Amino acid sequence: MITFVVVGIVGLVLVLVSMVLGEFIELGDGAVSGTSLGVGAIVFGATGALVVSNDLPVALAFVGSAILAVLAVLLVAVLTKKLHESDDAAPVSLVGVQGTATSDISPATGEVSLDAARELERRLAWADEPIPTGARVVVLEQSGTRVRVRRYYPND
Repeated sequence: MITFVVVGIVGLVLVLVSMVLGEFIELGDGAVSGTSLGVGAIVFGATGALVVSNDLPVALAFVGSAILAVLAVLLVAVLTKKLHESDDAAPVSLVGVQGTATSDISPATGEVSLDAARELERRLAWADEPIPTGARVVVLEQSGTRVRVRRYYPND
């Protein structure tokens, strides 16, 4: 039983370290990673502990745990690959995009709704000069998810 608990704890530590520090183990072009190995170790430890605690044969615990651990590693590898493939390409620049101020905008705070096709939500914004709610704006700069805007005039 102790073997399974130790392997499970090592797996948990491996998953947590991979989450905090990023993937530091990658084999086979990312097919096996620190996260997938950690999940496999957790599954191995948990399955073995459950089998042994139910007074089933220890050989069954090792074989069953190993099979389920390999399946867990493969499942995590497939899911991780699909997640990476679903990532968007390069971030889209919003400089020059027009929108509407949804709150008063100051040099420190504000919010805008942009007219870009991919913009579904409002963005935090700031401006060099105060802009009232409802005014048309144009993006001058993008810093992460925030945008610096100025008032837009149709004759610009």
